[in-house]
Amino acid sequence: MHVLAFKQDTPETKEQLAAISVKNVLYATDFSTTSEAALPYATAICRKFGSTLHVVHVISDTGLLLMTGGVDYVTFGTLYEDANTTAKEKIDAIITRGSGIPWRSYLRHGKVWPNLRSIIAENEIDLIVVGTRGRIGFEKLLLGSVAEDILRHAPCPVLTVGPRTTGRVRLPQFEGKAKALAPVELELQHILYAANLTAASLKVAPFAIAMAEEFGARLTLMHVLESSSTCDSSPSQTEECTCRLQGMVPKDATLAYAPATVIEYGSAWQAIVTTAAVRDADLIVLGAQPSDGTTHLPWSTVHQVVAHAKCPVLTLRSQG
Repeated sequence: MHVLAFKQDTPETKEQLAAISVKNVLYATDFSTTSEAALPYATAICRKFGSTLHVVHVISDTGLLLMTGGVDYVTFGTLYEDANTTAKEKIDAIITRGSGIPWRSYLRHGKVWPNLRSIIAENEIDLIVVGTRGRIGFEKLLLGSVAEDILRHAPCPVLTVGPRTTGRVRLPQFEGKAKALAPVELELQHILYAANLTAASLKVAPFAIAMAEEFGARLTLMHVLESSSTCDSSPSQTEECTCRLQGMVPKDATLAYAPATVIEYGSAWQAIVTTAAVRDADLIVLGAQPSDGTTHLPWSTVHQVVAHAKCPVLTLRSQG
C-alpha cells in the first residue's frame, strides 16, 4: 500500500491526485532523546489517519562492541541479554504512551537497515518516522548512517525530525514512562516544497499538493538557483522557473489558498532552511536521491536541510 496513489486516464492527461492513505506507520527508534522527539509526530499521524503504529528497535552488534571495549564472548553475551531486556521495557513504555493506537512491536538483532527493509515489505509500510541527530563527520558515521540508509533506500516517504525542530506542532513532553500522549492533532498550516525542476521533481510535487489539500494548508513552491542550475539569474530565466513551479499545480487542485512561488539564489540547503523559517513552515517536502544514483536533490543537500530545519522534513525517493 502506497501513501499516495495516482489515477492516469490517458498519456495526454496529467496525473490526478488521490486521497492520501496512511494505514501503516513505522517508527524506528534507538531510544535516544532525538528518537523520542519523533514519537509524538508518529502517534499524531496515526490518530489523524487511523493508522497502525509499528515500533521497531534493532540491537546493533556494532553498538554492543563499542560498549564492551573488546571481543570477550561472555561480556558480549551478557550485554546482549541486558540490552534485549532493556529494549523490551522501553518498547512497552512507548506503546503505553501511544494509548488507543493500534500497534505492533519488533525487536530485532543485527544490521539496522536490512531488518527495517524486511519489516517495511512484510507490513506494507506507508510512512517511516525517525528522529535524527543530524551530526557530521565521524559522529555521523556512528550516529547518522541509519537515517541516511533509510532516506536513500526507503520505498515510501520518510518523515525526519531533526535536532533543531521546534515548529508549530509543539507536542507534549513525556513525564515518566507510564504517561500516555495526549490525543493531539497534527497541525500543518504551511507546507514548503523545494523542487529542482527535473522530471523527477514533477513526480514528487503531487504529494506536496495532496498534503496541502488534506490539511487545508498554505503551499509554497520554491526553487534555488545555484551556479550549476539550468536556470540563471536573468529576469527571463527567473520568470521561466516561476512558471514551471506554477505548472506543477493541476488546475483542478482543491487548495484552500493560492500557492506561492519563491525563487532563491545560492546554497540550496541554506535557502530552503531560511525560507522555511521565514515563512513559518510546519513541514518541508523534498525529493531524495534514489539509491541507484539518479540525481534529484543531492544527499548533501537533503542531509543539511534535515540537520538544520526547525520543522520536520518529509522526503520521497523519486525515480527517473
